Amino acid sequence: MNTDGSFSGSLLGRTFRVNLSSAPSCLELICVHSYPSVVASDLSKRLIIDSHLDLGFSAIQVNRDLTQPALTVRIHDSEPVTRSFGSCTTTFPELRKGHIGIVFGTVMSRTDANDEWTKTGMYVQSQCHGVGMGHYALYETMEREGEIRFIRSAEDLDASIEAWRDPAPNEPIGLMLAMESADAIMDPDQVAEWYERGLRMVSIQHYGVSSYAHGTGTEGGLLPRAKPLLDALKEAGIIVDLTHTTDQGFWETLEAYDGPVCASHHNCRALTPGQRQLTDDMIKAIAERGGVIGAAFDVWMLDPNWQREVPCYEQRTQATLETVVDHIDHISQLLGNCNHSGIGTDLDGGFGQEQSPNDLNTIADLQKLPDILGNRGYSEADIDRVLHENWIRLLKSCW
Repeated sequence: MNTDGSFSGSLLGRTFRVNLSSAPSCLELICVHSYPSVVASDLSKRLIIDSHLDLGFSAIQVNRDLTQPALTVRIHDSEPVTRSFGSCTTTFPELRKGHIGIVFGTVMSRTDANDEWTKTGMYVQSQCHGVGMGHYALYETMEREGEIRFIRSAEDLDASIEAWRDPAPNEPIGLMLAMESADAIMDPDQVAEWYERGLRMVSIQHYGVSSYAHGTGTEGGLLPRAKPLLDALKEAGIIVDLTHTTDQGFWETLEAYDGPVCASHHNCRALTPGQRQLTDDMIKAIAERGGVIGAAFDVWMLDPNWQREVPCYEQRTQATLETVVDHIDHISQLLGNCNHSGIGTDLDGGFGQEQSPNDLNTIADLQKLPDILGNRGYSEADIDRVLHENWIRLLKSCW
């Protein structure tokens, strides 16, 4: 107990103080750290679209209450959770604070139970379908509770954009359904059902070997079941996400699928080596198809010195939000325009604040990006393209 009536403690090297001198029913959590977070009064009115957030996974598998501020969730998380998934950065209050008013929320489940990368794989595809439906049910509940509003059409998108011009304090987050690994789709006949639920973006692979394709950490390409699925996705007008493809799978997907494409959370191999990043030729190919590349915030994809085999709480990255902008800028310089860059953080997608840019405390700190881009010479129009307009353009081209 401190002399001011508060009590201090630490978790994985982070110090916190709980103020007990206020009303007993209201504990004020104050985190003491070196990363100042954006507060609501500091926010500009720039809308940000995040093209990849595993909100269902965070709520169900990690067992987090996404209606609470991130700092509250950090206190509630057990130490094993924090050691496995890191410190929480992303909840609905943090999204509102950061004016991140529209997101792609994922359904995320995959086969390959023996995968050593993430240890989240299932034995059979029916399990994946069950987990995926669970994620969708969570989003339905969050809509009933006023936390989100599904976006299923251009009209829904326009309504959400308009609402976020001057949002109410508890404005629902506009959410489009995405799928990371298509294993939750049992067969092509189910694509229409998922479309009715709101599915608008699908990556057919993740880590390991899925039901449809080889993914990150493997060598190979599309499997025989992939082409009928891609045909069904094209018929529905669903964007195919090239994230987590192998090099072979990337080019095979573009050859087999002539519909809309993107890379929802991807960075540049020219800056950070490794299969998980896009080569310059891949970036050009996505741009030629009118796609958008969302900059990812996992420092494994930003910091060449990050060691995946070392626990995140035993190392500290040198990557910052400036590093994220390095990747955005590489794409812009390579293509000669800013029409194909976006934001796709993947925050809390199996990693936490410790494995994020070191000047990011919560996702609300995305509001630092406009100034960083502006200091690089980006015009106001180009900043808006990166933050939201490129995703809006791609979505409206599909509807």
